Amino acid sequence: MKNKIKEYRTKTRMTQQELADKVNVSSRTIISLEKGQYKPSIMLAYKIAFLFNATIEDVFCLPENEILEEKNENP
Repeated sequence: MKNKIKEYRTKTRMTQQELADKVNVSSRTIISLEKGQYKPSIMLAYKIAFLFNATIEDVFCLPENEILEEKNENP
């Protein structure tokens, strides 16, 4: 799942551990999210977006992920 978490995090000069602490997850979860290897719960997505004063759709690249999902469903 594509996202802009690293972009937002670095823009605010926040470490992965600091972000993890603020949203109550492990730094490994943040690492996996940034690599696109983990799909967050709606609550975690909301917490991250809220923290960055952004929308879930923007942080998690909704249009791009919809296209990727369609390609995976119809190879």
